Amino acid sequence: MEFFKIRKNIPFMRHALVFNVISLITFLLAVFFLATRGLHFSVEFTGGTLIEVSYPQAADTQKIRDTLAAAGYVDTQVANFGSSRDVLIRMPLKPGQDSAKLGAEVMGALDKADPGAELKRVEFVGPQVGRELAENGAIALLLVVFGIIVYLALRFEWRFAVSGIIANLHDVVIILGCFAFFQWEFSLPVLAAVLAVLGYSVNESVVIFDRVRENLRKMRKASIPEIIDHSITVNISRTIITHGSTQMAVLSMLIFGGEVLHYFAMALTIGILFGIYSSVLVASPLLMWFGISREQFIKAKKPKEEAVV
Repeated sequence: MEFFKIRKNIPFMRHALVFNVISLITFLLAVFFLATRGLHFSVEFTGGTLIEVSYPQAADTQKIRDTLAAAGYVDTQVANFGSSRDVLIRMPLKPGQDSAKLGAEVMGALDKADPGAELKRVEFVGPQVGRELAENGAIALLLVVFGIIVYLALRFEWRFAVSGIIANLHDVVIILGCFAFFQWEFSLPVLAAVLAVLGYSVNESVVIFDRVRENLRKMRKASIPEIIDHSITVNISRTIITHGSTQMAVLSMLIFGGEVLHYFAMALTIGILFGIYSSVLVASPLLMWFGISREQFIKAKKPKEEAVV
């Protein structure tokens, strides 16, 4: 299925150096913000207090957030828990804070705004749990990266694997850099979005790599840059359909998903946009500069041995 068909190849590789310089500057800025500002971790990573509250009717989570903000409780997370009447409130960790006293104060503020709320439980989550989550998240990220490298190396060749993983890590670091620069909250859903972007972004690279490998065999008289340009150009319609439909779903979460899904959808949006950019303007030029050639994919014909009379 194609929306349109481009007859003339777009010369992406002619401007590859310019785009890669831009990518390098963006990447270095992201690393700089990560090093200087750091990520604003959520309660899951830093530790804090969990408060479960039950209402006789469906709870208005936005009203609860506004009530807590008016009472001076900032950086709180409010989400439905199990049903529309049950709410889980996550409060950030503060030195010398008493969880039981905090629970009573929160319930007092909620009762003033909406009488009838019932406190179910108050639990303290230590930073040790957050440290374990951060370590497990880092391990998961490394395993995904390793799996992608192995997959690309087995399906294509090591040059494709290195190009693809550099482009994917470029996307991940830029997502993290955006979260560090704007100090958006980095939570478990955002970590899940980062892992999803790794798998999603490599899909576009694989499609382009597959077309490059195919055209290396078919376009015998074309140069390597021309082959890569043609491979990208013929996939533009597919790219628009695939990424456009995905972004529509993510955009609906970003607009209508509320605070709970906001940063999850934001991370996916950045990943989708930069995933297209990196597959076309980072991975493909790297493939060219690493020196791919037809000889790597076309087996030389062995000369037939003459029969001895």
